[in-house]
Amino acid sequence: MMKGAEAIAEGAIHAGCRFYFGYPITPQNDIPEYLSRELPKVGGTFLQAESEVASINMLLGASAAGARVMTSSSGPGISLKQEGISYLAGSELPGVIAYVSRIGPGLGGIAATQGDYKQVTAGGGHGDYYTIALAPSSVQEMFSLTKLAFDLSDKYRNPAIVLADAILGQMKEPVEIGERPALEDIEMPEKPWALTGAEGRDAQLVKSLFLGDGEMEVQNWKLYDKYEKLKKEDTYYEELQLEDARLMIVSFGSCSRMVLSGIEMARAEGLKVGLLRPISIYPFPEEAVRKASEAINKVLVIEMNTGQMVKDVKVSVDRAADVHFYGRPGGGLPTPDDILAEIKKVY
Repeated sequence: MMKGAEAIAEGAIHAGCRFYFGYPITPQNDIPEYLSRELPKVGGTFLQAESEVASINMLLGASAAGARVMTSSSGPGISLKQEGISYLAGSELPGVIAYVSRIGPGLGGIAATQGDYKQVTAGGGHGDYYTIALAPSSVQEMFSLTKLAFDLSDKYRNPAIVLADAILGQMKEPVEIGERPALEDIEMPEKPWALTGAEGRDAQLVKSLFLGDGEMEVQNWKLYDKYEKLKKEDTYYEELQLEDARLMIVSFGSCSRMVLSGIEMARAEGLKVGLLRPISIYPFPEEAVRKASEAINKVLVIEMNTGQMVKDVKVSVDRAADVHFYGRPGGGLPTPDDILAEIKKVY
């Protein structure tokens, strides 16, 4: 039995993360608390920085030296990190950001929300870049998707975000994690670009500043090609009970768990409803949504915000599909009864 926030922290250790830099903010504080205790046991370094801005730039420095490194935060703290995340993407540096969201905008509150979807799927900071974004729906996935985030971040030399919320962060569930592997037993890519000292080789530079004529355009098209490759090779989603469905629900994260209960109730009444759950919310599973919507022309998007993912769904679906939306943006949770009522409205 393990809390979701602890599962993220343990997933980072299993992935070979040995450096963590962060700053406290509710509701993600279980992550740094766990790592402050456990990282030193595996020879790692835990450092509480003086601010969110400092912690993301410490991550940048450790990443430039070739380390697997993580930070974590919530809401306003992630907003403060956005400049550094943009620098990471521009410099083509990996790094994982664990994001346990809270209600906003502004200081908001600490209850569960999915109001940060567009922040993590549209870059969040300045410039033509994206962050890889994974959305777990269980404590097991909090562990496994954190490990995947490190692998994808290294593969694409790009920051990756694991987006959870207060429900998943505090929820306790059984988790299969196995024994902690020794660092030398963890498969990690070579990083010839890392700044480990230039003895015996030419000096190299990690940077996001390109001032030469046309250099920035070349760099941005290089990043564009990388994101196109990411879409083709590493898009993740789950389909449930779509084979005979007349209505497809699209939902992610903890909200999708509530949707499953609503679907069970609907099917008990003879309503053929299924679920498509995006696991990678960037890249969004556009092709999977399009193919499913060719056969199922009624789509209901359910999320705990005012309709941020619904825009991605509308862009992805077949032209004939009829898209509806139901949301709870203020920390209130959609109950299975609420979801059943919405199903009956659009079925």
